[in-house]
Amino acid sequence: MIAAGRSDTTHAHEALEKLCRTYCYPLYAFVRRQGHSPADAQDLTQEFFARLIAKKYLGDVDRTKGKFRSFLLASLKHFLANEWDKTRALKRGGSHTFIALDAQSAENRYALEPSHDVTADKIFERRWALTLLDEVLKRLREEYVADGKTKLFDQLKVTLTGERSSIPYAEIAKPLGMTEGAVKVAVHRLRQHYREQLRAEIANTVASPGEVEEELRHLFAVLSA
Repeated sequence: MIAAGRSDTTHAHEALEKLCRTYCYPLYAFVRRQGHSPADAQDLTQEFFARLIAKKYLGDVDRTKGKFRSFLLASLKHFLANEWDKTRALKRGGSHTFIALDAQSAENRYALEPSHDVTADKIFERRWALTLLDEVLKRLREEYVADGKTKLFDQLKVTLTGERSSIPYAEIAKPLGMTEGAVKVAVHRLRQHYREQLRAEIANTVASPGEVEEELRHLFAVLSA
C-alpha cells in the first residue's frame, strides 16, 4: 500500500495496478449493494480508482490513522456522495481506464452474495477478507509451483480450511505416494507458512505491527458472521 502511494515510478504504477485488481470486486459489490445498476456500478468503481490515482490520494494516507481497508471504504463513500452526478454524466469508456473490470464476472459473483438484508458495509468487509485470503493462497501456490510441487499444494490446500476434518491424512497421502506421517509434516509446514504469509499481507494494510493480530481477529470474525 505504501509503494502504491509513492511517485510515478514503474514500481509505483505496478503496485497501484495490483491494488486495483485485488480490491476491485469488494468495492464493486459495495456499490451494487448501494442500489446502483451493474453498468453504473462498473463505471463508478472504475472512476473511483481513476480519481484515487489521478489525485494521488494514496500518497496522503497516514498509516498512523486507521487501517487501509477503512480508508478505502471511506474514500469510496465520499466519492459516491460527492461525485456521482459528475460520473453519471460521463459516457461509458469516456474517462480514464486504469484497470479493466470484467463486468460479467463481477456480476456473476455478485449474484452469489447473501440476501439483501446484508448491508453494503458487511458485503465489503466479507469480500475484503475473502480477497485477502485468496491472495495469500495464490501466492503460496505460486511458490509451490516454482518448486515443482504443484500436486502437493493442490492436495494439501484443503487442510487450510474447515473441510480438513472430513479428509483423513491417509487419504491425502495415497495420490501423493507419501506416508501419513510425511503428510502430517508437510501440512504443518504449509500451515505455518500460510500464517506467516497471512500476517505479512495484513501488515501491509495496518498502521503498526501491533495491529496485525487485531486485524487478523477481525478478519476471521467477519468470515464467521
